[in-house]
Amino acid sequence: MSVQAFYRHARLHVVSAVLLSRGAVSAQSEMVDISATGLCVHKPETWQGQPGQLWALDLLLEGDAHVHLEATCVRETEHKVCFEFTRIPEDRQIPLWNLLGGYADRLEAFNA
Repeated sequence: MSVQAFYRHARLHVVSAVLLSRGAVSAQSEMVDISATGLCVHKPETWQGQPGQLWALDLLLEGDAHVHLEATCVRETEHKVCFEFTRIPEDRQIPLWNLLGGYADRLEAFNA
């Protein structure tokens, strides 16, 4: 049986604080990685979300850069929660693309 390779947007490993909020529920975490389409965070101990839910994410980046965006929870594992970007305000796109640099257009292989 052969393993078929698929491609996805390259992940950039970044250490950054992330505030997750949905209505009156909020939690703090740290980013695991980020790509042009989404990001993964370490699963907070107080995590109350589930896949399919829309969350507001506040990323605190180097140099006091702050990116506020909306993302849908797409996957949850024992140790991390992954989100797909649904809305990035225009005024926050430049700091995000500056962070991603060459990763914004790069694809990487992964085995499914």
